[in-house]
Amino acid sequence: MKKFVYIVTDRNRTSLHVGMSSDLIKTLDFYKQMPSLFFDSSQQLTRLVYFEEFKTEAQALSRFKLMSRFTRMQKERVVRSCNPDWVDLTIGLDFEHIISSKKMINQVNLPFNMYS
Repeated sequence: MKKFVYIVTDRNRTSLHVGMSSDLIKTLDFYKQMPSLFFDSSQQLTRLVYFEEFKTEAQALSRFKLMSRFTRMQKERVVRSCNPDWVDLTIGLDFEHIISSKKMINQVNLPFNMYS
């Protein structure tokens, strides 16, 4: 089973949060739908800026513990090493999942006999 270690941030990059999950898409959906219990709306953690995939939980847990002890500067270096523009990686994470779960607005349903 795959495990992910990730870093999420808010729109102003004021907080960086390290986490671990087995289903990254569900975790990110939770962050986006979660009411502002811990932060105000400007500090809501909605941008995935870094993630790593591991095959075993032990590997992921080891990396998670290490990254959790990183200083802010170290976390920023990790993010900038592979995402220098701090682009939100959520969209590219599972593009097929996003497309299949949402029906397109301009999609037209035609009967099968119209195709031949």
